[in-house]
Amino acid sequence: MLTVGDLRDQVGMGKVDTVVVAFTDMQGRLQGKRLHAQYFLDVVLGHGTEGCNYLLAVDIDMNTVDGYAISSWEQGYGDMEFVLDLDTIRMLPHLPATAMVQCDLAWPDRRPVVQSPRAILARQVAKAADAGFVALAGTELEFIVFDTTYEEAWNAGYRGLPPSNQYNVDYSILGTSRIEPLLRDLRNATYAAGMNVEGAKGECNFGQHEVGFLYDEVLVTADNHAVYKTMAKEIAAQHGKALTFMAKYNEREGNSCHIHLSLRGADGTIVFGEGAERSPTYEHFIAGMLATMRDFTLLYAPNVNSYKRFAAGSFAPTAIAWGLDNRTCAIRLVGRGPSARLENRVPGGDVNPYLALAAMLAGGLHGIEEELPLEPQLVGNAYESDKPHVPSTLRDARDAFHGSAIARSVFGDEVVDHYTNMADVELLAYGAAVTDWELRRSFERM
Repeated sequence: MLTVGDLRDQVGMGKVDTVVVAFTDMQGRLQGKRLHAQYFLDVVLGHGTEGCNYLLAVDIDMNTVDGYAISSWEQGYGDMEFVLDLDTIRMLPHLPATAMVQCDLAWPDRRPVVQSPRAILARQVAKAADAGFVALAGTELEFIVFDTTYEEAWNAGYRGLPPSNQYNVDYSILGTSRIEPLLRDLRNATYAAGMNVEGAKGECNFGQHEVGFLYDEVLVTADNHAVYKTMAKEIAAQHGKALTFMAKYNEREGNSCHIHLSLRGADGTIVFGEGAERSPTYEHFIAGMLATMRDFTLLYAPNVNSYKRFAAGSFAPTAIAWGLDNRTCAIRLVGRGPSARLENRVPGGDVNPYLALAAMLAGGLHGIEEELPLEPQLVGNAYESDKPHVPSTLRDARDAFHGSAIARSVFGDEVVDHYTNMADVELLAYGAAVTDWELRRSFERM
């Protein structure tokens, strides 16, 4: 990570000539501009820069769509200000002479854009701080690697792509050795970009792997997550490969994004309990997450494809339950004392980390405020339990979120209506699509 002074020195020595100014959009993607470094120092640092407000009101294909209150043809598609967060300046070592700074968003009158994912998380971070807590989190993000370029994958319709491993390589050293040049570059580049990378391991689907990072404060974790996803795709392309974070690429195991979260006191004290004993605060937090899990699933699983992960025996949860080191539950408790934390197993690789972390914090803080009691842990196979289930479709999740009094209370109507419309846009597009499955079954035989 760099200070402004560090960046000036790097530019002066000719080691940086490009600054990427980026924010994270609704879909979890980095959007922004590449600026000449001297222009950034001379102009943008003092006066800022802008981008079209449709960037928070488009679908995945960047089409302008109806239904968003903040942006439309009638309003003229004006600008938003990119508000530089100078604590996020970092080198991007996989790109020549390039640094990056991440941004918040504001309207021309300096009001924050409350629908921005980073703003939604920041609001919950502030709420936690008001209650005397600091939230720490780590994300475990899986991806599938293919021995093909992104251009070749596009031309093939993303079908029949050769995976970089031909069998299950979960924890396999030999399996990770097959693509170690890529994994090594990912580890080293992310470390050099200011992320505390832990390591890489193989996963279950063919060509599936994971790079893990040490926990940090939730906003830092979300920022790093967003940068890492973009870096991973760029580095894969440099190796002549393609990788995907989509929740369910094929009928085998999907890409998960397990999220670990804990609270500390403002002075660093342990909040979740000492030794094997859980504190009442910890139990209320878990109870709050369980109580809001169904209403907030849209923020954990934001796409049509997300819901294809949720299947019995898939290691993706279906039951809204908690258990001690139980991977069949939506919430798994691990660690003790300083390492005590909960793992949310609902999100997939397509999740927007800001929204998921905001939902976890909002749910947990709701449980603390209301002193919700924690139900007994689930022992055994949660897939075969009588516990309520997470929504099984995007439409069910959309309806639960839209009609949720808790969601409207903790996030506000503007946010709930904005992300409900995002779901409506995706559902409309999916409903109009004719799939390969339909063609195979219907073209000749119907």
